[in-house]
Parts: sequence; C-alpha cells; structure tokens
Amino acid sequence: MDDIDKKILNHLQKDSRIPANELAERVGCSRTACWRRIKSMEEAGIIRANVALVNRDKIGLPVTVFVNIKTSSHEPDWLQKFANVVELFPEITEFYRMSGDVDYLLKVVVPDIASYDDFYRRLIQSIELSDVSSNFAMEEIKFTTALPVR
Repeated sequence: MDDIDKKILNHLQKDSRIPANELAERVGCSRTACWRRIKSMEEAGIIRANVALVNRDKIGLPVTVFVNIKTSSHEPDWLQKFANVVELFPEITEFYRMSGDVDYLLKVVVPDIASYDDFYRRLIQSIELSDVSSNFAMEEIKFTTALPVR
C-alpha cells in the first residue's frame, strides 16, 4: 500500500458512498486509477465490506453489555462449538478470545436489562461456561469503525 491507497482508505472509512470522481480528486489520481485501487484492495481483502452504520438508539437497542466469560474447557472442539453458539445470537456483535483472567469477551446490544436477562439465560443453556460476568456501558464516549491508516 502506498500513500494514495492509505488516503483512499481514510476517506472510504469516513464515507464509503463518496462519488469516485470526488474521491479521486481528494487523493490526487484519476477516477479510473482510483477505482482500480479500490478493486485491488477489495480483492486483497484489505477492504472487507461496505456497510451502513446504524444508530442503535434509533432502532431500539440502546443497552451495550460487555460479557466476560471464563471456561474450564480449552479444547479446539469446544471453541468451535462456542463459536457456533455465538453465531445463533444476533445480540452478540463482537466476540474475542482473550489473554489474561478472562477467556472470552462478548459485546452484546439489547433493548433493555430484561432483554439482556433473557439473552443470558439462553446463552448459559446453550453451552457450559465456568463464569459469566456482565458490565453495562453507562455512556458511549467514543465509537468508530475507522482504523488509523497511516
């Protein structure tokens, strides 16, 4: 990736619907060259998807919960089963295997605490877990999907 590719990525992360001619002008190349660079980055997997970012509050999902999970099972088969279970829960928007005291971290979005309680009950019925603790976000201070491309 050269500086033009990085500029393209920075602009696309802010607005993926920017017209190609405007983007090309901003990054200093022709429209055709800009389009080719974008296609090349898509094919290389650098650009994974073009999506709409939805306002959670406006669609009734204002509650964010970070769920810390510990397990006594660390076999690959168990992790695959857990990953399959996670796919069944649309409330889980992020899923990480962690180092340190916690084995896994989930980011969950729900309409309210009662909905989280329902989610929690369904989760613990779906797979054996040693410990599940929840932290409710009080306020979203910074949220971005843009990566710092330099």
